[in-house]
Amino acid sequence: MSVVPYKDKEGSKREQVAEMFDTISPKYDFLNHLLSGGIDIYWRKRAIKLLRKEQPKIILDIATGTGDFAIEALALKPEKIVGVDISEGMLEVGRQKIQKIGKQHIIELRSGDSESLPFADNYFDAVIVSFGVRNFENLLAGLTDMQRVMRPGGTCVVVEFSKPKSFPFKQVYNFYFKHILPLIGKMVSKDTSAYTYLPESVQAFPDGDDFLSIYQKAGFINTKCIPLTFGICSIYVGRK
Repeated sequence: MSVVPYKDKEGSKREQVAEMFDTISPKYDFLNHLLSGGIDIYWRKRAIKLLRKEQPKIILDIATGTGDFAIEALALKPEKIVGVDISEGMLEVGRQKIQKIGKQHIIELRSGDSESLPFADNYFDAVIVSFGVRNFENLLAGLTDMQRVMRPGGTCVVVEFSKPKSFPFKQVYNFYFKHILPLIGKMVSKDTSAYTYLPESVQAFPDGDDFLSIYQKAGFINTKCIPLTFGICSIYVGRK
């Protein structure tokens, strides 16, 4: 059974995740940077650097949220970045940010289901996603569709939380993630479930080699995992 944000409600994981992000969207960026100590910014920069040599011209940002990863991808000087997300609340915050920096002619944010993408086969030079695949209702289906829309020779870069394994960092991290983070998240966002869902979804997520196995089943080749910050986060790279 998949982890869902609202255990006392009906509805699919997709529907519940969309509702959750709509609810927390006004506070999402603030909480993201606060709860990670701002290190999430470094993680995204590190991931984008992996694409620098390839200089992709058309990029798809999956589960774009408020557009942070899409904005970071501007460093690659692409012609077009398309961000898709199931939460209109998050997209609206993202559109305002993009308009503020005057990049709406390059970055387009649109509503879309990451597991059923409204794009032609072999269209994008690169596909990127940060902290989004964990929320897929069907991980393999989502990754397979990401592979479908990327051109042969393209690269997919996934940034996602993972589980530290070394003592004592594992124990400290687990305590913070399970007790401190949900408390702060609840106080700021006023959503009692969103930041309880976060550690639960990370715990249930197949990270490391388990993720690479699913990545490969989706059709990606030359896959690798790059752990960051004692294993709190990992970057997964795959080619087509």
